[in-house]
Amino acid sequence: MGRMPHPSFGHLARPLATRWLTLAALMAGASFGSAIPASAQGAVRSVHGDWQIRCDTPPGAQGEQCALIQSVVAEDRSNAGLTVIVLKTADQKSKLMRVVAPLGVLLPSGLGLKLDNNDVGRAGFVRCLPNGCVAEVVMDDDLLAKLRTARTATFIIFETPEEGIGFPLSLKGIGEGYDKLP
Repeated sequence: MGRMPHPSFGHLARPLATRWLTLAALMAGASFGSAIPASAQGAVRSVHGDWQIRCDTPPGAQGEQCALIQSVVAEDRSNAGLTVIVLKTADQKSKLMRVVAPLGVLLPSGLGLKLDNNDVGRAGFVRCLPNGCVAEVVMDDDLLAKLRTARTATFIIFETPEEGIGFPLSLKGIGEGYDKLP
């Protein structure tokens, strides 16, 4: 079976990921090689507004890998958190956004995204890990430009087809942080 191209929020279907599982979970998978031990969360390299650049060297990797990260917890549910990870692939050819959502999310409904209350679309989940389910989006220049100019992003997960939970996320510093990613 061949690999299917990553969809995008710009086309109403790019995959994403949720909640801070540790750098291991967010860097596990394509373009990041081996997983980092679950106890490692990566060293904070720099802070850009409400975003952090965290770096770590996974076992077997040739060098340090970094990602721009922000985690939030639902205001009305302290046990429901979401982590957004922005990174560049090792070959510098792709920009990815991974969103790690809590377990129990309704997978067929996907992950919704609004920027300043404007609906951008939904992304499908690509895998579930022991600590959450991951959606991943290959970001194009259009989505990156929208993220740079918007004030807030709201990621929406569903526990039932009718019940969505919104996770508001500040976009303050995302452009500067992205530009500083190695």
